[in-house]
Amino acid sequence: MPQTTVISFRQEWQEAWHTPGFRLKIMIGLFVVATILCLFPVFFQTIEKRQGVLLNDPLLRILPAHNISVPLFIVIWSITLLSIVRAAYNPQMFLTYLWAFIILSLFRVATITLVPLNAPVGLIGLVDPFSNFFYGDKFVTKDLFFSGHTSAVFLQYLCLPGKGDKKWALLATAIVGSLLLVQHVHYTMDVLGGFVFAWIAWQLARKTILREGT
Repeated sequence: MPQTTVISFRQEWQEAWHTPGFRLKIMIGLFVVATILCLFPVFFQTIEKRQGVLLNDPLLRILPAHNISVPLFIVIWSITLLSIVRAAYNPQMFLTYLWAFIILSLFRVATITLVPLNAPVGLIGLVDPFSNFFYGDKFVTKDLFFSGHTSAVFLQYLCLPGKGDKKWALLATAIVGSLLLVQHVHYTMDVLGGFVFAWIAWQLARKTILREGT
């Protein structure tokens, strides 16, 4: 890594860290995220035991199911890695995504709880070692409305500042949403809902948590 890049990285974070509001929001946010991730396995294992509604999805009915976990995994984590690198050099982006992710996670817990659904017909389990770690021991299929993968990638698109990065992230979101449907992991409304709730979470993070500026 070039020395000038390291210096720029240090300066960005040193300046941000010396802002009391930023420091407090980062520390609280990291604690909340850690708590959410620790509680996720309990939540997902609980909702997997309940009965839900089986929806009649016209698109899934005509779309043959195929196992495309590997391409999905590559797209999701490639754009996530890019976002991590960009956030490492942009404290404001890191803080925005941190709190938007918290809000998005709370939205997802609420919607999954309020909208009990059974897995779509023909569902092929998505193999994602990183994400599945937070789902617990038993494979989870009823974490449906709304799509966590779609919303997380779209949230990265919203938070990335560069136009080039945003184009790749938007393309990745479209690919992820489409491939989830091909694998019958989600209903169509789950994927579309991911866009809506990610946008709301991003707006709330910007206008409430970050409204004072840091």
